[in-house]
Amino acid sequence: TSNMAVLDSDMVIYVAQVPSMHSMRMFTEVGRRAHTHDTGVGKAILAQLDDEVVRGIVSRSGMPTPTSKSIGDIDALLADLKLIRERGYSIDEEEQELGVRCFAMAVPNAPTPSAISVSGPITRVDQSFADRAVPLLRQAAMAISAELNQN
Repeated sequence: TSNMAVLDSDMVIYVAQVPSMHSMRMFTEVGRRAHTHDTGVGKAILAQLDDEVVRGIVSRSGMPTPTSKSIGDIDALLADLKLIRERGYSIDEEEQELGVRCFAMAVPNAPTPSAISVSGPITRVDQSFADRAVPLLRQAAMAISAELNQN
């Protein structure tokens, strides 16, 4: 399943989705709001921001932990964001929902901070999947950026 989300106040809101053709898939309702610290799209967006801005966002919205793998403190989040900045994409490793992995990438220079993602069951969405999907995410993010920035 592929999603697009934007930063809206201190949360992300899912604005578009293309469901997987597989019968076992991740379903996030378009219009759903979610925290930034435990979603692939949220962390991809946060990684584009200064650490002090990130601190402000999570201090206002909180850091609930929906799963045992969710990041629950600011220092761990900032360490993860550092890795995301180096790697160029984020990973939601069962942080939002057990059994689901997500790879996400920010849309560069978007007028509103935005990100796109692909997600699915951890049995299918693995490193081999990432090796194929991340370059496609990058290509899509650049194409979306170009479209959004046309005058």
